[in-house]
Amino acid sequence: MTGHMTPEEFRRYGKQVIDWIADYQEKVEAHPVLSQARPGDVLAALPEHPPERGEGFEAVLADMERAVIPGVTHWQHPSFFAYFPANASGPAILGDLLSSGLGVQGMLWATSPACTEMETRVADWTAELLDLPGAFRGHGVIQDSASSACLVAILAALHRATGGRPAREGLDGRHTLYVSSQTHSSLEKAARITGIGAGNVRVVDVDSGTLAMDPAHLDALLAEDVAAGATPVLVCATVGTTSTTAVDPVREIGEVCRRHGVWLHVDAAYAGVAAVCPELRWINDGLELADSYATNPHKWLLTNFDCTLLWLADPEPMTEALSILPEYLRNQASSSGEVVDYRDWQIPLGRRFRALKLWSVIRWYGAEGLREHVRTGVGLAARLAEWIKADPAFEVRDHHPFGLVCFRPRWAGLPGEEADAATLALMERLNASGDLYLTHTRVGGRVVMRMAIGGPATGERHVRAAWDRIREEARHLAGDAR
Repeated sequence: MTGHMTPEEFRRYGKQVIDWIADYQEKVEAHPVLSQARPGDVLAALPEHPPERGEGFEAVLADMERAVIPGVTHWQHPSFFAYFPANASGPAILGDLLSSGLGVQGMLWATSPACTEMETRVADWTAELLDLPGAFRGHGVIQDSASSACLVAILAALHRATGGRPAREGLDGRHTLYVSSQTHSSLEKAARITGIGAGNVRVVDVDSGTLAMDPAHLDALLAEDVAAGATPVLVCATVGTTSTTAVDPVREIGEVCRRHGVWLHVDAAYAGVAAVCPELRWINDGLELADSYATNPHKWLLTNFDCTLLWLADPEPMTEALSILPEYLRNQASSSGEVVDYRDWQIPLGRRFRALKLWSVIRWYGAEGLREHVRTGVGLAARLAEWIKADPAFEVRDHHPFGLVCFRPRWAGLPGEEADAATLALMERLNASGDLYLTHTRVGGRVVMRMAIGGPATGERHVRAAWDRIREEARHLAGDAR
């Protein structure tokens, strides 16, 4: 196998690959959820040196079974409850395959008009499905992740706050960002990348019960920093925090930002897509005050990774901050001003045709099917919370409006640190079983387990089986402790 793959070979092997993926999706439940591989196992199973002569694709598929699958943690398993879901649906996989088959590099409108214009349309479709403010229409772009979205937002905000000086001359003076203790770590990372510095990330107090950002403390911090000569750049409010899905009061935060002239970015990476359901659109309250907004269809909206949507009320600060035009990128369409070049809406130059997979998902499921999927996750989470609340050996966090439930055993007689250690031991025992996969966080200094529901294959029987297993293992551990 030394030449290019012929169309006939591609058809034959392509069918085998599609069949393999379909079989995997159908039989994923037979695998342990968390990979049982030890460090180095996959490396040991792979040839140390590349082949001198090409091999048939049968060898690749054989390696998938022999070396890859044993080292995979199965995110599409119906008992994967660890991190937020990373949905991979059939329509999204096929849309991604179409994108790969076209091999488009959509950095400019001219390098593939369809890549750009479908992205514009699918971003507007999604804004309509989520009932986002009108200012975001026509101003959406697909990023690889919410981390990149917040980095782009910070660069745009920095450009607006400084008149573009850092892009020309570098940072001069102290610039500040505002987050809460519950904000995703990507904001601190972005502060490092942009040169603002982690030490200038100001942490706003949260309500001890809801864990939502305190607008009054934000107001005080902004006034304090301005008086000290700092330049506030951006405030990040979160709708559905990673730890517990806490929801910041976006409207009150937005009003504070307007008074101080500070950019408001709203990170709704996980929970934002829930607004596809009219009964959950309360999460949009105050979004008309936001300068930028991001959510991830690749988490809960049946679109495989990577696919994050970022909208801007005014994209001009972003394009001014990010646009560089060397001679080799100049072309008539861009010079006309009649087209969008999404290379100016992101960090890298190159762009995949990501819109195809989200387009495929929306076309296949329609608004009705997307709502049904989200409602299923919300309903199963509510049921789980009821089961936990009914068991006196456990306590559950009351806040669970989406698909995440946080809870812990009471561990009667054990002091705080020992109880936390027991909770972690329980979680490790459950995960090692291969029957389910959970993660943990801390609330009020105490360890709680997180169970995130939202996979397309997850049904009530999977949630019930997981809860029964959790109770059983907790009883065993409690007995051992005595």
